[in-house]
Amino acid sequence: MSRELRAKEEYLQATNEELETANEELKSSNEEMQSVNEELQSTNEELETSKEELQSVNEELATLNGELQQKVADLSRTNNDMNNLLAATGIGTIFVDHQLRIQRFTPAVTTLINVIPTDVGRPLAHVVSNLIDYEHLSRDVQTVLDSMAPKEIEVQTRAGAWYSLRIRPYRTLENVIEGAVIAFVDITEIRHAREVKRESEELRRLAVVVRDSHDAIVVHDLEGRISAWNPGAERMYGYSESEALAMNLRDLIPASLREKETREWAHTGKEGASQPYRTQRVAKDLRIVDVWVTAAALVGADGRAYSICTTEQSAVAK
Repeated sequence: MSRELRAKEEYLQATNEELETANEELKSSNEEMQSVNEELQSTNEELETSKEELQSVNEELATLNGELQQKVADLSRTNNDMNNLLAATGIGTIFVDHQLRIQRFTPAVTTLINVIPTDVGRPLAHVVSNLIDYEHLSRDVQTVLDSMAPKEIEVQTRAGAWYSLRIRPYRTLENVIEGAVIAFVDITEIRHAREVKRESEELRRLAVVVRDSHDAIVVHDLEGRISAWNPGAERMYGYSESEALAMNLRDLIPASLREKETREWAHTGKEGASQPYRTQRVAKDLRIVDVWVTAAALVGADGRAYSICTTEQSAVAK
């Protein structure tokens, strides 16, 4: 009996020791769990903080995205305004980079340079122009890029229109050169007005000579319409200046000589002058006047005759 009690006591003691050990282990585990919980709580706080920071970053990104979209819209509107402005002015323009590759162009330039949308990125030298007597556009553009000095010349198209060709360096807002701008401004009307003015001044100078000459001096166009008639012609033929300016020179030529004289006009217009030749004129009083005629063409800037000036002397005086 005593042995059994001792055995039970030993068993109970061993069990108590095991329970104490288990309690210590549970206590240790509980402390560890508490430490893990604190770490989890700290991590959760950090995640919460990160979430708030991410939310703040997202709000900043949303603001920046809105500003970017506004800038894109502004840029698109500015680009549209520029394209419409360039199209409205009718100025043909080509933009090229430092390698003379086409970057963009306006619709108006397609009548002068044979460019199409697929030519963007191609060298300027690879496209064909409709200009006459001007084959060195690329060379001139390169000269402008090398010297930074603008260049302006007048060129003519195969259709006869005149343009002021202006080549300028392409500068950014930061004053950086990124290529060149080639612009064509229609100056056909200006050229025409300039030519008319030159011809008018030439005629006025001629009029002084015509007025003071003792010979009959007559200016007429290639169709025979009289545009100048001096006092000598009035004395020789009897028609006043106002009467003559309403006439055609054919009215003064006998019918049998009109065809021959017309050939002389064509010869003078082509050669620029003629040898003196003898012919006849019909005066206002229907007298036949024998005259010697010397003719010279008045030539325009294009090298073509637009009028003929004749000096006519009485064959009797000659």
